[in-house]
Amino acid sequence: MFLRLAQQHQEFVQDLVMNLQALTIVLEQHGYPASCYTCGDQMKSASFMVSLREKHLIRFVVSDYGITWMELWEDRELMKLEGAEAVKQLQELANIVKHSPAIQLTT
Repeated sequence: MFLRLAQQHQEFVQDLVMNLQALTIVLEQHGYPASCYTCGDQMKSASFMVSLREKHLIRFVVSDYGITWMELWEDRELMKLEGAEAVKQLQELANIVKHSPAIQLTT
């Protein structure tokens, strides 16, 4: 049972990394500086960042150790979420991109 759960978790992380890479491309197409760095080709972890406007940065980190969403303003942490709450916030960002030609996030 535990081996199966470990395998499912690894697959979840890989799916999340692939989606972060796709989100990076879409954000760049909308004119937002974005990046997604992975370690190795097995996609076991990623660091995603996007600058929504001057001094407003979103950073999302995923790995086997955990998932973190950080929102920064002028290099100060505004919000930090982990686990499922971090993924929900990432989904909110993706929904905004999906349904709007211009991103308008409020903090």
